[in-house]
Amino acid sequence: MQHPEDNPWQVTSQKELYDNPWIKLTEFKVVNPSGNPGIYGKVHFKNRAIGVVALDANLNTYLVGQYRFALSEYSWEIPEGGGPLHEHPLDAAKRELLEETGLTANHWTEIQRMHLSNSVTDELCIIYIATGLEQLEAHPEDTEQLIVKKLPFNEVYQMVCAGRIKDAVTVAAILRVKLMLMENSLSL
Repeated sequence: MQHPEDNPWQVTSQKELYDNPWIKLTEFKVVNPSGNPGIYGKVHFKNRAIGVVALDANLNTYLVGQYRFALSEYSWEIPEGGGPLHEHPLDAAKRELLEETGLTANHWTEIQRMHLSNSVTDELCIIYIATGLEQLEAHPEDTEQLIVKKLPFNEVYQMVCAGRIKDAVTVAAILRVKLMLMENSLSL
């Protein structure tokens, strides 16, 4: 008998449908867990998702606003972006924070790893808290038209609770930090 955590899917063939510098789309012909034939599409991400909650000594944090092409709407988020798989995630986090906000940090703590949209992608997200902040100059990528806001952490938490922030990485990060604050397990 198969253990419940073992893979019940059988791949009979696979075909690459699309490939660009950021993603690859593959269609698999499968035998599903019920024993029936089917297909399954998988989006492979060529980068890790990286998120940073930057906190100052007064519990202010930073949000980045930008228009998200895929959603056709404006989005407020923590500083986040992609880190190539060959790059150490912390190096990617430091780069993203500096690019988007102009901030550097003396202290970094990884607080969460999670899968995003795990029914169709293999994307991994790693979230950090950055403290001991210093303001330098931001250098956003040419695809980014950003607005940076410094807000009290609790105001950002309320934005998440009210549904005004919908970005999954930001929601997870802010809720995780709120829990850490409630448990007194976060040192600034």
